[in-house]
Amino acid sequence: MKNIIVGQSGGPTAVINSSIAGVYKKAKELGYEHVYGMVHGIEGFLNEDIIDLDDYLNDDNNYELLKRTPSAFLGSCRYKLPKIEGNEETYEKIFNILEKWEIDCLLYTGGNDSMDTIKMLSDYAASHNKPQKFMGVPKTIDNDLPITDHCPGYGSAAKYIATSLKEIIRDNASFGKSRLTVCIVEIMGRHAGWLTAAASLAKDETCEGVDAIYLPETTFDLNKFLDNIKEMAKTKSSIVIAVSEGIQTSDGKFVCELGSDDRAVDAFGHKQLSGCAATLANIVQKETGLKTRAIEFSTLQRAATHLASLTDINEAEAVGMKAVEAATNGQTGMMITLERTNNNPYECTTNIYDIHNIANVEKKVPIEWINLETNQMTDEFLKYARPLIQGELTPIFKDGVPVHLIRK
Repeated sequence: MKNIIVGQSGGPTAVINSSIAGVYKKAKELGYEHVYGMVHGIEGFLNEDIIDLDDYLNDDNNYELLKRTPSAFLGSCRYKLPKIEGNEETYEKIFNILEKWEIDCLLYTGGNDSMDTIKMLSDYAASHNKPQKFMGVPKTIDNDLPITDHCPGYGSAAKYIATSLKEIIRDNASFGKSRLTVCIVEIMGRHAGWLTAAASLAKDETCEGVDAIYLPETTFDLNKFLDNIKEMAKTKSSIVIAVSEGIQTSDGKFVCELGSDDRAVDAFGHKQLSGCAATLANIVQKETGLKTRAIEFSTLQRAATHLASLTDINEAEAVGMKAVEAATNGQTGMMITLERTNNNPYECTTNIYDIHNIANVEKKVPIEWINLETNQMTDEFLKYARPLIQGELTPIFKDGVPVHLIRK
């Protein structure tokens, strides 16, 4: 065995760096000479922007610090590899770089689009008799990768969402009915509402929870939404509602587009969504006269390593380790999955699955986990999600703020 390389792609999470830590730890245990990192994913790799992780992680303190560092330590990208047909020169360049650096295995940490990258690279290797192995390491706060029970990154984002909503609910209720405010909180989720569903975790013996939750899995009815708010306003002194950024009306239009249709798209053709809460707050104020407030969690929900779930951190590290082990054993064109073996007490193990059944497939929240009124989650969702937010890893503080590990 010579060398192994790992990269990060797509939107970061609070625990994506724990997967990099796991890759490094297992690769060193198995005797790889060098564990390289791509700077800014496959896009940086094509420019040979590569670092040796020994320069950072051969110190146990730095290893633990990396697990407490948000965002993508190696740098991420949203670069889409072209189709193989007609673009062989791009793939030849990739494999020439792999051979130049004597790299046996390439691991890529990301979501749906990143798994597509692993699929294409492994397909090219198979059709051209290339020896390198390719493994996908799951990562996405959206929790929308199929096959796997859940995705590393989701538990920490869910923990942040539930915690922040408990705090918002307390704040919004401060002034009582005389200053009733309708607070609409926008949470990430284009077509899958896993993150917004996590708002239901705010409810416990010390918190009444959010008043309504709207996911993209169901059609958003604006009139029904307004009627619900008017009815709640008759008795409640505070209203807090969670909405997915990707909720759509019956004609397929994103609610955020009710204010503007001019939206940019990314390299994968995804329309950039934001402003759903602000749009709804304006409509509610106009139609009801009630005071409104819009809050958009945006990147906060994926960057809050100070509030990461220890369960999530440990599982992110475990999938990184499993990916190295699988590739070393000759597996390729696969993704690591998490399999829940018990719910009470919660137990989970790692496995591997063919990337061709995962790439570009989106897993949505089961409709049966949404109530009949399509505005709350059922107990089945709570049983699924609550184990994923358990435990904490205390940040390392200096001068009152957390310390992070950064590239030189």
